[in-house]
Formats: sequence, structure tokens, C-alpha cells
Amino acid sequence: MATEGTCMGKIVCLMGKSSTGKDTIYKELLREKEIPLKKVVPYTTRPIREGERDGVQYFFTDEEGYQRLVQEGKVIEAREYHTFHGTWRYFTVDDGQIDLDDSDYIVIGTLEACRKLKDYFGEDKVLPIMIELDDGVRLQRALDRERKPENHRYEEMCRRFLADTVDFSPENMEKAGITRTFYNGDLHTCLGEITEYLIEQL
Repeated sequence: MATEGTCMGKIVCLMGKSSTGKDTIYKELLREKEIPLKKVVPYTTRPIREGERDGVQYFFTDEEGYQRLVQEGKVIEAREYHTFHGTWRYFTVDDGQIDLDDSDYIVIGTLEACRKLKDYFGEDKVLPIMIELDDGVRLQRALDRERKPENHRYEEMCRRFLADTVDFSPENMEKAGITRTFYNGDLHTCLGEITEYLIEQL
């Protein structure tokens, strides 16, 4: 665990309900030259999907691999999802990717993941960025995505949509110390607001 006061960099924790555009914003922020951010490749126990490569989108492992990393004390934060396809874990590992003496980083996470990152690295080393969008727009985006021939995971789409209502409740937002949110009604405008904010904070 990092000792408070010894780190110079920060971890930007990008959060939001499903289909708020987090992935697009994440990719755009990684390309933003005014705020050089490094990605942290997370781990997952879910099956690899077509077009994905190990070590690019995720490091793919299994339950045994996850438990081994837990025993080694390397799991910083972990989320468990009981999906219609089985239990999937997504987690961040202290595997040498993060060096706050050297760089700023960006991750996509949940409120719980943000809290765990703060516990591990220090409150002042984690910068939450919460993306918001109207629920009706989110649901339509999710439905359009699942209508593609390679998807059709409608049950999982519905599960995630309902789970987000609990996970991102006002009470949980308050507990995580979220004081500012960014509305993604227009991608260009939202990116501009986030970039300006990050320039001030980093």
C-alpha cells in the first residue's frame, strides 16, 4: 500500500451507470494530450469475447487465478456480478502497472471500486468522475447495442439496468464522496467539461 504523502500522481476513476458512454469517454481521455493519462488493464474471470485480446481490454483469468491473487494480497478492489451466464469477477491488481511517483492513471470502476482505491492509495490520490445520462436514453442505447447480431444478451442488459439503480443510489453516491457529476447528453460538451476539470485537478 502506498504511504500517504509519497505519491505525486493520481488515479482518475471514471464511473456511471451502464450505457452512459463511459467507454467512449475513457478512450477519448486517453487520447487527450493536455492530460496525459495511462490506462490500467483490469482483470476478469468472464469468458473472453470475440475481438478481445488478453492484456488489452482485460487480463483474463479464472476463479482459481483470482483466489491466488487474493491470497498473495495483490487484489486492490474486486466486483462480483451474478449474471445469467454465471458469476463474473472484475478486479484491479497491484501488479506493477500503477506507479503514482511517475504518472497519472485512469480506470473505469464502480462506487465501491472507487472507495477501495481510496482505501489502498489514499483519499487524495483518487479523483472520481461520475457520468450521468437520462435513464430512458441509457435504456435505448443498451437495447440498440444488444440488437446487434453478435450480442442479444437481453437478460443481462435488464439485470445491469436494474442493478445500477441500487448501485448508484443517492445514498451510495454520498458515501463515496461524489460531489460533482458530468451529464453526457452531448459527447463533445461532456468531454470538454471533464477535460477542463481534470486540468484543474491534476
